[in-house]
Amino acid sequence: MYIQGFLIAVPEDKRDAYRAIAAKSAEKFAEYGVTEIVEGWEEDVSDGKVTDFRMATKAKPDEKIVFSWMIWPDKTTCDAAAAKMHEDPFWTEEFSEMPFDGMRMMWGGFSPLFTMGRS
Repeated sequence: MYIQGFLIAVPEDKRDAYRAIAAKSAEKFAEYGVTEIVEGWEEDVSDGKVTDFRMATKAKPDEKIVFSWMIWPDKTTCDAAAAKMHEDPFWTEEFSEMPFDGMRMMWGGFSPLFTMGRS
């Protein structure tokens, strides 16, 4: 198992547009081999004194945090998907306009250190 995690600030009034893009993207990622995607919309995000999700994404007052992750079978499959994304015109044709500021999006890849409830 290999996990990619994402953190994005999305304008609250763009929730439906974000969900539509997430659903459309999920279909393509499934073709590439992803086994699970979760897109979480902010419901209870506390303001921190030193750092927090809002500070990390430089969220504006009218934005909500999206916390997302994708589960891949392994890093090799994830890396192959990344290479396919660079070659696939789907990503430029379908997503010329995004409902969030991609410059404030952060992501990373992770190997599981501990899991509970998964085989």
